[in-house]
Amino acid sequence: MNETIQQPAAVTATVLERLAAIEQAESVRILYACESGSRAWGFASPDSDYDVRFIYVHPRDWYLSIDLERRRDVIERPIEDVLDINGWDLRKALQLMLKSNPPLFEWLYSPLVYRAQPGFREAMLALAPAYYFPLGCAWHYLHMAQGNFREYLQSEQVRLKKYLYVLRPLLAVRWLESGRGVVPMPFRDLVKTLISPGELRDAIEHLLRLKQSGAELAWGPRIPALSDWISAELARLANGPPALAPATKPGLEPLNALFREWLR
Repeated sequence: MNETIQQPAAVTATVLERLAAIEQAESVRILYACESGSRAWGFASPDSDYDVRFIYVHPRDWYLSIDLERRRDVIERPIEDVLDINGWDLRKALQLMLKSNPPLFEWLYSPLVYRAQPGFREAMLALAPAYYFPLGCAWHYLHMAQGNFREYLQSEQVRLKKYLYVLRPLLAVRWLESGRGVVPMPFRDLVKTLISPGELRDAIEHLLRLKQSGAELAWGPRIPALSDWISAELARLANGPPALAPATKPGLEPLNALFREWLR
């Protein structure tokens, strides 16, 4: 698990106030809340949004309803200044774990945790390796890289920060190809492990310094070292990620047991 680090005290206090308000307004209990996105990945700029994600549970009788399948299983709040807060019902989160949903695993491994009921994150992480399907996750990251590349990096003038949103998923695919297990959240862990010292790593580090030192990166000329590597990597993966070892999942019962435990 990544080492937990802290956000600025004022930000944390505001986030905790918003989470408490959500609990009261929605009659739920928040089991876990973390930071997702660029701040958890380690390449936020000072004015990046705070992407707060949480897992919550309703009282037991809420689930004992004949219309359960039609009930909403997400809580979303409008973006307020730089706060983007939304969450998933525990039942939905466990269904997504069964499907090896990469965003859920990223939440659980986030290095920025706002709230956690004692034992909940540990219980989820204990199940994570058994439900982590590398090939499915590799396809998720590849589609993310292809989409961002197609949308933002096709011309001579590009949105510079979007390089990071293509590089990270492509490195995630490489991480999974190498059999290293769950993709780590910190972007620099991927870079240091998978990119040898040289022109490419220097270009990435320079971009990171620019991103972290000022406002959100605007348009600028394409960076050949990054564009060339990305194009080569996308060409290598044109037919999809290579075959990875199939996952043997333990079925529903461990997830059902965790769900019942946290309804108490």
